[in-house]
Amino acid sequence: MTARLTVVGIGADGYDGLGAHARDALASAPLVVGSTRQLELLPAAATTSGARRLAWPSPLEPLLDELADGRHGDAAVLASGDPMLHGIGASLARRVEAGAADAAGGVELYYRRAAVDVRSSGAGPGEVRLDVIPHPSAFALACARLGWPAAETELLSTVARAPALVARALQPGRRLVVYATGRDGAARIAAILAARGFGPSRFVVLEQLGGPAERVHEATADTWGDRAVDPLHALAIEPRPAPGAHPLPTTPGLPDDAFDHDGQLTKRHVRAVTLAALAPLPGELLWDIGAGNGSIAIEWLRATAGVPAAPARAVAFEADATRAARIAANAARLGVPQLHVVHGRVPASLADAAVDPVTAQPDAVFVGGGVTAPGLLEAAWHAVRPGGRIVVNAVTLESQARLLAARAEHGGTLTQIAIAHAAPVGTFTGWRQQLPVVQWEARKEEEPQR
Repeated sequence: MTARLTVVGIGADGYDGLGAHARDALASAPLVVGSTRQLELLPAAATTSGARRLAWPSPLEPLLDELADGRHGDAAVLASGDPMLHGIGASLARRVEAGAADAAGGVELYYRRAAVDVRSSGAGPGEVRLDVIPHPSAFALACARLGWPAAETELLSTVARAPALVARALQPGRRLVVYATGRDGAARIAAILAARGFGPSRFVVLEQLGGPAERVHEATADTWGDRAVDPLHALAIEPRPAPGAHPLPTTPGLPDDAFDHDGQLTKRHVRAVTLAALAPLPGELLWDIGAGNGSIAIEWLRATAGVPAAPARAVAFEADATRAARIAANAARLGVPQLHVVHGRVPASLADAAVDPVTAQPDAVFVGGGVTAPGLLEAAWHAVRPGGRIVVNAVTLESQARLLAARAEHGGTLTQIAIAHAAPVGTFTGWRQQLPVVQWEARKEEEPQR
């Protein structure tokens, strides 16, 4: 039997803003699920007398799983604005799609009456059909209010995410719409902008967009202060650096002083070459082993964070507790707070990560420290998924000897990176060499099909 899930987008204008198709879906559903606020927007007559109204529990993931595999039968699910834009609809669609792929090797997608349907072939207890009825999103409404072309505006959501992720997008010339939450949401984002040298940025707070209580406030980030706002709000930001502030690019090779470090840092030019060898791609997982202060993992994440559909992931392994804490602080300051930091000695901590489904089978591994530790290179190579790649940097003769042996066993290339900087020599100028770095780069061949 097919369970039909209908996700109904609803805005601050409530039931009055719903079209006939959405109202029909609510009127025919035996179960309506939504937040307490969303359920209160529906008049008693919106659903049948026997219909149940169920508020999302905390955590909500178990109920999402149950809905997606048909355990609750037919249901209507309320979602804010466009459900497929950072919403419940997207979460349900991923679950239904995953279940269908497991059960039947794929999912059929098609469009009907301005809605998106996702059909599953027998995932879980029964077949599930997902129908999404969108409503104008807060993003669309914010762009409309400000006259910003939506295609030229970037959307960031800090709902259930660390607000620090906004820092990566702070560059002049960008336009940002940020979803925030809580009465202090705007104040927290404004404080991040001011702390990163973007206090003069245009800062527009849009409350209850599309509803009768809609309000728009315009300020700059450094003048907003700690003002409380309606919990349902979005922010429109035009980043503007303060005098003397230096915006950071998202391309690899940030200045060394962008990181708080104690000297254990892959220096800027070598780091840029290393990221080019690692070749970050959307959705991929990096292990940064002997991470020092996290510069490689952080730049890996910054390079791909603009692909919200498939964000890259990274795990930084560091044995020193002070450095591990510093990695987390650097990641938050540079806009990639999602970096997962593992404090522990390698290769023991690698074994734990290899059996964790969240961190197992990295697409790329970088080893920047501890190359001579017994068993480290072997464990790193074993961890890389078939088709993945490994990049290892070495400075000492002992560690370079390990790379020579690794290439002999696994193939790949060895490259020497020699960097020199102009520096004073008495009253003249000469070249001061950095210690040369030998880099081993190899790709793990796909395992043969059996």
